[in-house]
Amino acid sequence: MSENLKAKPADNYPPEEGCYFRGNDYAPIAVAVILQWTRGRMPPDLEKLVNVARESGAALSGTVRTENIGLEKMICNLVANPNIRYLAVCGPESSDHLVGDAILALSVNGVDTQRRIVGARAPTPYLLNLPEEFLLRFRRQITVIDLVNEDSPEVLQEAVRASCQEEPVRFREYTLSDPGAYPEPAVSGKIAWPAANPPQQARAER
Repeated sequence: MSENLKAKPADNYPPEEGCYFRGNDYAPIAVAVILQWTRGRMPPDLEKLVNVARESGAALSGTVRTENIGLEKMICNLVANPNIRYLAVCGPESSDHLVGDAILALSVNGVDTQRRIVGARAPTPYLLNLPEEFLLRFRRQITVIDLVNEDSPEVLQEAVRASCQEEPVRFREYTLSDPGAYPEPAVSGKIAWPAANPPQQARAER
């Protein structure tokens, strides 16, 4: 993809800290590996997925553990880089937070007036710490590639490579190619932590 179709990420990109690697800022895809353990207990097979994504050229590759704060931090980092147009969500679904389901539901349905992800089955899928602008931008800029419960490094590598092609290619039910940067400047900011009076929101961070 020619450089004139790419854009400069925000000056503070990526704004939120987390368990991720920063790769090629001009790549069109980021990878989120679902994690249902604490960082220090991450199984080797999930660590391999993160490393494969990085080595394959993803813009960001890391883990996400919760359907609220963890997801909010991830969104902040994604919308701070207009070049990221895909998010591949992979790894075994978490039995407690159902974060993969929450990400997919957000992409399709958005949030209601209480900032709850519509249709999410997670216990506390409330995104209270982000401006609405960030949530709208995420849904407009990012196409989520559903690889929930997929743990094959080869499949993930194929998804990353397909997203980087100039000409459209088929990957499962998706037609992928690098569309260039989202045609609006980066959205920059951090979550307003902690939320005021959250409706029984979980406090666990990514």
